[in-house]
Amino acid sequence: MCSMKKIIAMLAVAAMLLTSCGSVPITGRKQLNLVSDQEVLAASLQQYATFMQSAPISGNKTQSAQVTRVGQRIAAATEAYLKYAGLESELQNFAWEFNLVKSNDVNAWCMPGGKIVVYEGIMNLVGSDDELAVVIGHEVAHAVAKHSNERMSQQVLAQYGANAIGILTSGKSAATQQIAQQVYGLGAQYGVMQPFSRKHESEADKMGLVLMTIAGYNPDVAVTFWQKMSATSSQEPPEFMSSHPSHATRIADIQKWLPEIKKQYGAK
Repeated sequence: MCSMKKIIAMLAVAAMLLTSCGSVPITGRKQLNLVSDQEVLAASLQQYATFMQSAPISGNKTQSAQVTRVGQRIAAATEAYLKYAGLESELQNFAWEFNLVKSNDVNAWCMPGGKIVVYEGIMNLVGSDDELAVVIGHEVAHAVAKHSNERMSQQVLAQYGANAIGILTSGKSAATQQIAQQVYGLGAQYGVMQPFSRKHESEADKMGLVLMTIAGYNPDVAVTFWQKMSATSSQEPPEFMSSHPSHATRIADIQKWLPEIKKQYGAK
């Protein structure tokens, strides 16, 4: 009976993996996708609406106009790329909105569906439309790459994995089962979840450079922008425990990617 449960559990997980793989635009990376666009969009739009009901909208008209101007240009470049790549059907997933909120946090985000929020705190580091394009391009890239879908899928798969561990150790003592679950949880956190977060961040960096370049912005400013970000940060945690690449890693990767991106996507 136990061996049959093992086989069923393994077959179920294998079937999910075989039938639920897609690829990320621009990078072509294969990704796991166990949740539908409709599920992700419904959840994200609800969270976005709740946030905007209480968010203090910035009164800085100049910066708000800048966020809208750069956002619309990045959005147009994104749509142009998706059409060019034969992914026009993906356009139905986006209804772009651009908001600047009053907060000293150095932050920005883009919900699935193209709901972009920039905080006033990060605008203090933005010296030009080009530098703002680094920020917005990165955030839009998360949405285009469906990183939220993938993260949710990883959580689903992790739950299946935890259940499978329970089956595999069902004949052992309670203490053994508890240790196995703890080891699995630690492995899922530092072996899968966090590295995938770093992978998502790096992928968004690269895709964002492409999108801003297509939009006609200068991608070279990404290096100096992230150097400014690095100078404002407090001590970073060890990279293996962080959901983001270290600033040094991020800057080195950007410098490595820039020549090919400029060559391929037309930056002068």
